[in-house]
Amino acid sequence: MSALILGLTGGIASGKSTVSGFFQQLGITIVDADLIAREVVSPNSPALIEITNQFGDDILLPSGELNRAQLRHIIFQDTKAKTWLNALLHPLIRQELVAQLNSAKGPYVVLDAPLLFENGLEKLCAKTVVVDIPKEMQISRATKRDKVTQEQIRNIIEAQMPREEKLAKADIIIDNSKSIENTQSQVNSIHLSFKN
Repeated sequence: MSALILGLTGGIASGKSTVSGFFQQLGITIVDADLIAREVVSPNSPALIEITNQFGDDILLPSGELNRAQLRHIIFQDTKAKTWLNALLHPLIRQELVAQLNSAKGPYVVLDAPLLFENGLEKLCAKTVVVDIPKEMQISRATKRDKVTQEQIRNIIEAQMPREEKLAKADIIIDNSKSIENTQSQVNSIHLSFKN
């Protein structure tokens, strides 16, 4: 690895993307795990062809893209299907992550991953940063942003690693419950401590 790797994570609607954007504005390379996860199943990719062979053409949208809702529906009901899919995709995603991290230039690089700890990606990182807000604020922000019920958001939060556990694993915590300027100032402080 050429640059020092800073792992960035946070629960739903915590403001992780905002924080990631602030690092990007400072000229830092962001390796986005979600984006890579989408790229490995892009139309006509080897992984998408394998998924189609496994689950049938119904798994594709008319555009040739993966029907994520349909795939989610299948794997939530069938643990064997979920295990098969994870065995296919996780190594591909990790390989691409490592390739992008290795080619990153600069004093450090940010690995932006919602499931940083859940997928063991913190092992690739020198330090980990958790973007944190209180649970009630998460629920309020997510219901407004995603236009879904509080119950749906509570279910997503319950499915994620508990907040307390994430905070205990973090090397650095960004409190995103105050103003956007306050959050940006915390990012700037982190940047100053890692840019040399």
